[in-house]
Amino acid sequence: MSTQENKMEAIVSLAKRRGFIYPGSDIYGGLSGTWDYGPLGVTLKRNIMQLWWRMFVEERDDMYGVDAAILMNQKVWQASGHVDTFTDPLVEDLETKQRFRADHLLKDAGVEVDGLSLDDMSRVIKERGIKSPNGNELSEVRTFNMMFKTTVGPVANDDSISYLRPETAQGIFTNYKNIVDSFYPNLPFGVAQQGKAFRNEISPRDFIFRSREFEQMEIEYFVDPSHWEESFEHWRQQVWRWTQALGLADEAVHELEVPENDRAHYSKRTIDFEFDFPIGREELLGLAYRTDFDLMNIQNKSGKSMDYTIKGTNTKFVPHVIEPSFGVERAVMAVLSSAYTEDEINGESRVVLKLPAHLAPVKVAISPLVRNKPELVERAREIYERFKKAHGAVMWDDNGNIGKRYRRQDEIGTPYCVVVDFQTLEDGTVTVRDRDTTEQRRLSVDDVLSL
Repeated sequence: MSTQENKMEAIVSLAKRRGFIYPGSDIYGGLSGTWDYGPLGVTLKRNIMQLWWRMFVEERDDMYGVDAAILMNQKVWQASGHVDTFTDPLVEDLETKQRFRADHLLKDAGVEVDGLSLDDMSRVIKERGIKSPNGNELSEVRTFNMMFKTTVGPVANDDSISYLRPETAQGIFTNYKNIVDSFYPNLPFGVAQQGKAFRNEISPRDFIFRSREFEQMEIEYFVDPSHWEESFEHWRQQVWRWTQALGLADEAVHELEVPENDRAHYSKRTIDFEFDFPIGREELLGLAYRTDFDLMNIQNKSGKSMDYTIKGTNTKFVPHVIEPSFGVERAVMAVLSSAYTEDEINGESRVVLKLPAHLAPVKVAISPLVRNKPELVERAREIYERFKKAHGAVMWDDNGNIGKRYRRQDEIGTPYCVVVDFQTLEDGTVTVRDRDTTEQRRLSVDDVLSL
């Protein structure tokens, strides 16, 4: 097993052991491609999402937030092309009837799949003698629509069909006209949304990297088509600002200019931002110039004008769109991968999550030096209550000796540990330990609060 595979296994193990991420429905044997976030994981995820919202919505004056319904009229997905084209290449194990992504099996065998048709994939699988992960023969490659289909209302017929949305973008496009009519913003302007999306992945894998239920953070930035390149470059720079805010090293993030034959049919330019995950270099997020594809589809299918009129003029046109699309789970996985560290302190090995302080689910842990001295515990509790009221993300920890507490807090990424000892009772100072350096210093409680 490679070092990177070992690292991925260690991250998955730590995530479950310390309450970040659990396998979905685990007590009943699990459900492939689903994950539950524990107390620390949900806080880390929300910190990431709140950081995104603050950076790209609250700190800007050209952005509008929406929260569209997950269930939408089926015409939305017909107009967008998802019903006809939102597919993956599928093969079936002829013995077990299990299904797998054909492109994944080919990549695992060292085959370059970009540009291969379904017939080409079938031919290569036969020529190379590629088998299923179970060692059995495979079927011909065919397409599989990844949308979860359901029905709305008491009668199941063609008119009641709906889908769990496979992306959040269409909820933005269907509300474009509402935003314009309500706020009449100046171009360029953006509409942002965070929310659940669902894809019936054939073979979900690699921890939370590829799952059937996930969250997206997407922006559709509406621009004058004559200025799309300027806006595209603006958002390219904003993506780098975002990866740096996540604490990801610049050298671990890579831009991939997607060639024309590999771009989505609606895209005139796409950059995939890839990250060096333990599973390899994979897509972290995408930036696409979608032209007027989506709004024109809505205009043609609904019969309603999507024109934007420049204020004070008679100039009308359908805006074009720049789309930065961020996956929450991939951001979480990148942050965990970047933060996970094994080092040695005073001859003793330790595992530490060097999470950026603004993302850490616990900002500070408060401990009495010992738990059998009531005066120490009482004073530590008073300090804990002050910190809890001021900062919220504060943990009380009096379990085990002080060394074990430090190791436990290191593993969950707590930046600072504050220990209340007998000197605290004399002069009001406490010991503050830094997670990354393990250095300790004495400070007043007020100084620690401001720190």
